[in-house]
Amino acid sequence: LTLSLCKARARGGREGTVASARVEDFRSAGNPATMAQSLEEWYKEMPVVTRTYLTLAFLTTVLCSLEIISPFTVYFNLKLITQKMQLWRLVSNFFFFGNLGLDFLFHMFFLTRYCRLLEEGSFRSRTADFIYMLLFGGVLLLICASFAQIQFLGQSLTFMMVYVWARRNQHVNMSFLGLFNFTAPYLPWVLAIFSVVLGSSPVVDFVGMIAGHLYYFLEDIYPAMRGRRLLKTPSILKLVFDNPHVD
Repeated sequence: LTLSLCKARARGGREGTVASARVEDFRSAGNPATMAQSLEEWYKEMPVVTRTYLTLAFLTTVLCSLEIISPFTVYFNLKLITQKMQLWRLVSNFFFFGNLGLDFLFHMFFLTRYCRLLEEGSFRSRTADFIYMLLFGGVLLLICASFAQIQFLGQSLTFMMVYVWARRNQHVNMSFLGLFNFTAPYLPWVLAIFSVVLGSSPVVDFVGMIAGHLYYFLEDIYPAMRGRRLLKTPSILKLVFDNPHVD
């Protein structure tokens, strides 16, 4: 009986300790300081290109929402670029994602997720190649925007990254809101249809998909067909962004 009581007390003490630990974990999770620390760690763990793009996109959109700067100073306008030499518009239009709200959070999620998946996946330890892909896509999107009258290309560039990731991960199974399952190559189309259902124009998404498909074809398909690459990362990018190999 004494042995049983001792075991019961020990078991009760262990369960009490576990319960106390769980309560402490719950309190810590609800602690603003802990949440801020977790958010800081999540931010610092991002690879450099993803972190830089997310930061610029977030700051630009927030500053425009607070009316500290105007969206009219960052949108793409070929006439102002060529005649007024407002060259920053070639870049700034990629960082504005509309008004703060659910749509903004939606785009930030996909930007962060698929930019990071690419940078940590097929572009791991190849920062220069990843930046070259973004530059290649950005130039294509600017050319398309000149004809399609698109003022902000951040969403299109995000769709390009989604498309490239989806094509390079063809056997990954996915689910849309738990309603139906599909494989990764269909992800850009599912998101484009979802945008149309929400009332958005599909042009911005399709332009991004076109840029993504062209990059995927030239980088992955054409070399396998012809045995040579048409897209070669400039040496200057490799020198600046890639760490030299140390034996």
